[in-house]
Amino acid sequence: MGGGLYSTQKKEFDKDLDRTKIKPYGDTLNDGKVQVSFTLPVDDGEKALFAALELAKKMGIEEPSVAYRVPLDKGYTYFVLYGSLKHSIDYTKIKVESVKIKAMTMEEISEFIKTNFNRKLVVIGATTGTDAHTVGIDAIMNMKGFAGHYGLERYEMIDAYNLGSQVSNEDFLKKAIELNADVLLVSQTVTQKDIHVKNLTNLVDLLEAEELRNKIVLICGGPRISNELAKELGFDAGFGPNTFSENVATFFVKEIYNRKSK
Repeated sequence: MGGGLYSTQKKEFDKDLDRTKIKPYGDTLNDGKVQVSFTLPVDDGEKALFAALELAKKMGIEEPSVAYRVPLDKGYTYFVLYGSLKHSIDYTKIKVESVKIKAMTMEEISEFIKTNFNRKLVVIGATTGTDAHTVGIDAIMNMKGFAGHYGLERYEMIDAYNLGSQVSNEDFLKKAIELNADVLLVSQTVTQKDIHVKNLTNLVDLLEAEELRNKIVLICGGPRISNELAKELGFDAGFGPNTFSENVATFFVKEIYNRKSK
């Protein structure tokens, strides 16, 4: 009975919703309610409060109110604001270039490699540059994997090497040459001042200088990585959050197979 009521309500929402003018949802559909937080480099006080409200209005937030504020240090105040966003987006015009694959299981991937390559594939992963975060690369590479999805170290037909964090692109490349890698996986979490873009681009340049770029499947991933960005930077694919080893492995085994078949 509850499910039927929910279904009816959902249909009504869908019918009433103009997808060319989408806004955030708070109390009622398309009311534009949002909560934002930021720090201003000013002392806490009434003037700081009005500065935060004025900034919110310039963001396009109507009737903003400060739900919370606290001085972080002398000359710095943190704010949490609530209000209604006046801007909307045309959802019908949003285009996303994602990796379109149907993920195989770990067993299916191993069988695919046996059938089509008759050897193990060498996959090297690392968090490169000054980035010290390893959760992403560990989830894909380590035997235990993440959330019940085993990592590449458990795959029968894959020799997986997890180099860890803060690996320079030069050392990463040396290891790729030493092990005759088929696939390189790069994880990037730190993105301040677009350091991830510079680091990823540098790796592509190094591979091209060694005339290895077309011989290796190059994949990157991270919280702010999209397939579109990855391809713009010269990678074969990019994966964002909620990606598991089988998604990545399905892509690279099929990519290697397609190159072999040409």
